[in-house]
Amino acid sequence: MLSNRAAQKEQAIPATRLVCLTSQSDWFCNLSTIKFLILPLTAGIMLYKAQRTLLIVLILFGFTACNFHTEADMDDMDDMGGGEEKNIDYPAAYVVNGESNNIEVLNLNDLSKKEQLSLNGATFPHHINISPDKTKLAVAITSTDLSGGHDSGGMGGMSGFKVMVLNSYTGKIEKELMLPKMPHNGVFSKDGSELWIAQEDEQQSQVLVYNTGNWSLKNTILVGKGLSEVTFSADGTKVFAANTLDATVSIINPDTKTVLGTVAVGKDPVGAWPAANGFMYVDNETDGTVTEIAVVSSTVTETIPLGFKPGYVAYHPAQQELWVSDATNGKIVYYKEISGQWALQGSIITGADAHAIAFSPDGATAYVTNQGANTVSVIKVADHIVTETIPVGKKPNGLAIRQ
Repeated sequence: MLSNRAAQKEQAIPATRLVCLTSQSDWFCNLSTIKFLILPLTAGIMLYKAQRTLLIVLILFGFTACNFHTEADMDDMDDMGGGEEKNIDYPAAYVVNGESNNIEVLNLNDLSKKEQLSLNGATFPHHINISPDKTKLAVAITSTDLSGGHDSGGMGGMSGFKVMVLNSYTGKIEKELMLPKMPHNGVFSKDGSELWIAQEDEQQSQVLVYNTGNWSLKNTILVGKGLSEVTFSADGTKVFAANTLDATVSIINPDTKTVLGTVAVGKDPVGAWPAANGFMYVDNETDGTVTEIAVVSSTVTETIPLGFKPGYVAYHPAQQELWVSDATNGKIVYYKEISGQWALQGSIITGADAHAIAFSPDGATAYVTNQGANTVSVIKVADHIVTETIPVGKKPNGLAIRQ
């Protein structure tokens, strides 16, 4: 395009000055000749401007089209997300970094940090569960920092709630289940055909059951107020939903999807954690206790006083020990059953705000996330000593093992 000054100069040149002279000829370009020259020139300019305008329109339309997607389109795009495909073909620990918004993969062969799995822009992932066939990971996206406790006190104006399913070998996101309310965790059924999700509500929470074959919602089960974690018993015969605001646990039949009963526990229960001894162990944050529930009878059999805020409970069958993470003092406290009662045996210093506990399949090693220290502690179970401390991302909470 010509500048304003150049355009003005072009308009000031009289058409009659456009003459063609040769040194050996007396012919000249008369007015008809000038018209013959100008008309095609004008037409060419007009064609150029039209083509340029069309090009600009096409570019703008293409840009708009590339940025216009339906919600279904976005769901399909999310399913294909998760960054570069990884090759996680080694025994692995999957650590959920709550504030770093990713999953860190540790190689258990040499305890080296190996990979970081991105979560498509999701914030504050919370807890993780691995499918029975070890191919899928489910992680809840809370959009909320729960490291200080699970009594969130409302979710007004919050968004971004979902549960993400990733391939444990490639790290790719296979599905994002969008939710209207906060999920605290997602857990696979014992045969892997279902994913159960705990969705919090201050009035009446819901347990959502999805078909993992086509990701359709199969059932919605109503439970108590302020639901935190939903868990299966070790034998898979019952499901337990910890109603934090109600100080109760709802017990569900996984086949009929009906609530069998509700059991009163301590104040602010977070999860009922499964054990191979036929019991579930509920960590009550505010009361500083653990409630033992018999799976078969669905009754409370013991309340263990702790004197600190528990973060997680895990039972070691070979040692017959109950391990409880002491979030208050940054350590693991372990108990043995003596004369039918759980008795304190000792403690293992790990790191600030000790949280999740996972045992290796052979039971020789334990892994503990320390939310306040941004580390994972590796413990030799038989000796109750920390053998390694691994720096990870910010506020690690959930932990899953694949060996």
